[in-house]
Amino acid sequence: MGNEQSQFEGPPDVLESRDIHGLVKYMQSERCKRIFVMLGAGVSTAAGIPDFRSPDTGLYANLARLNLPYPEAVFEINFFRDNPKPFYALAKELMPGKFRPTLSHSFVNLLAKKSLLKMCYTQNIDTLERIAGVPEELIVEAHGSFAGQHCIDCGAEFSGEKLREHILNATIAQCDQCDGLVKPDIVFFGESLPPRFAQNVPLLAQADLLFVLGTSLTVHPFASLASRVPDNCPRVLINLDKVGDFGTRPDDVVLLGKTDEEVRRLCRSLRWEEDLDQLWKETENVGVEIAKSPEEKPVVQEESATQEQLKEAVDRITDKVGVSLEGEATEVKAPPKIDEVAVEKEIDVLSAAMERTLSVADPPPSQEKPHTEKDHVSAESQSGEEARDSSKGVKGASAGKL
Repeated sequence: MGNEQSQFEGPPDVLESRDIHGLVKYMQSERCKRIFVMLGAGVSTAAGIPDFRSPDTGLYANLARLNLPYPEAVFEINFFRDNPKPFYALAKELMPGKFRPTLSHSFVNLLAKKSLLKMCYTQNIDTLERIAGVPEELIVEAHGSFAGQHCIDCGAEFSGEKLREHILNATIAQCDQCDGLVKPDIVFFGESLPPRFAQNVPLLAQADLLFVLGTSLTVHPFASLASRVPDNCPRVLINLDKVGDFGTRPDDVVLLGKTDEEVRRLCRSLRWEEDLDQLWKETENVGVEIAKSPEEKPVVQEESATQEQLKEAVDRITDKVGVSLEGEATEVKAPPKIDEVAVEKEIDVLSAAMERTLSVADPPPSQEKPHTEKDHVSAESQSGEEARDSSKGVKGASAGKL
């Protein structure tokens, strides 16, 4: 991929050169102590986050069965008040837990580990920055996220576990205090951005270096952050396409390509690649499996459960209730006059043992396998990697614009 994509005529002011080599030398100098990062949907596409607007495959296209007046209505606060069911149906596909952070998320965490990260501003609602290990105090979720949930009427906080169960069961959560509707703290159309966003914008005046990854820089006010760093602050764009006003400043570096690939190339030049891989490896088993129904939550048991214990549990349950085990599907029909409480406990123990056994036998696939052109046709057909923006449908500026 190309390095020199600048429209600026003349030499750089701060960097030795407007390429990865000049960037590396600057990052290794004493002048680069406060790094800021802006993230868009492009950093999450490798995690498998479904996009919103791609024809036929996007989540908006799949909402057609819900008879919405238009797809974006699912993220409008007034529509949510009248009919929250479409959002709850969509939320099941977006809730954190089944997506692993990407290499780019681990890069942000690596900057934090090296005490270089001053603040990370993200458009994404997927909380993958948090899951990757980036400290919460160094994250500004410009469009909100699934990290919290509140009543839209009285503002009371709601249990995250209870909301998760409502979403998985396709039931609507209501406030414990006023019976108002509850939703995750995602910014909808018609809502203002979180106060934390405005509070942390002035910090950009301290920037020694700005990274912008995986965004088309078309959604304001988030897009304006790239122009708020000092004139002598080098800016680095890592994206599929050149966006915004990048290339117009003397110290703009434009690295066009997939974010994970360009991040790895940069870290290799910095001799950080081993650290990057170690941090990414630590995300392999993070999160919770949200695909399970609430009734299948694991019970606490000793880590020494073995295949023999699992077999014994199956035998006990089979003897008690006469179940028929066929493949992965188990239908339980309890005969009369059995101890249903005891059976339920046995089922819980079996479920937990099976869950752990499956997790060991079937580890999450590596996200570094090569991607085909088909995998990225949706993302590359639009400006930048934000075509698969997991937050693009929920962008809510104070003026109510996307």
